[in-house]
Amino acid sequence: MKDKSIIRQRAIQRRKALSDSARDELSLAIANRLLRLDIWQGTHYHLFLTITEKGEIDTHPIMDILHGRDKTIVLSRANFSDSSLSHFILNESTRLSVSKYGIPEPQEGEQVSPTLMDVVFVPLLAYDRKGTRLGYGKGFYDRFLAQCPDHCLKIGLSFFEPETELIPCEDWDLALDMVVTPDAAHRF
Repeated sequence: MKDKSIIRQRAIQRRKALSDSARDELSLAIANRLLRLDIWQGTHYHLFLTITEKGEIDTHPIMDILHGRDKTIVLSRANFSDSSLSHFILNESTRLSVSKYGIPEPQEGEQVSPTLMDVVFVPLLAYDRKGTRLGYGKGFYDRFLAQCPDHCLKIGLSFFEPETELIPCEDWDLALDMVVTPDAAHRF
């Protein structure tokens, strides 16, 4: 097993090597692959918003799908003092602004509990064939996913296929149920 920091560094470099147009094309391919999956029975869908400077997947096409299917979209705001997330329903009056960390976040709105989530689209840097996810290392999503109900689908989104080696796993790490890439939907 490789060290998490080495895997994280390599994943960041691979993502940054993609052109903006390649990222847009791959993001749309991921959204289109999601449309073919049997994941649309729920009500509350948590979506992360793209941190453009970090070359993340553009989640706007997924947001369009959720709007088109009349789903309740839930967005988060990060609290860096305790590495927690607060969750808010996205509606026409939701005001978004970019935090000092470059994260687009809701500023106010109807706050909801993680226990309402049916599907959570999870950001990641890398993952392995067992569904172990590697994020930026602050634990925001590990804490959040631990509060979600058992039926909640945890779906990672990635431009790339799984790591060939297993990612070191801690006791608090929750495996993803699935990772969707432009070319596949990996179920764990």
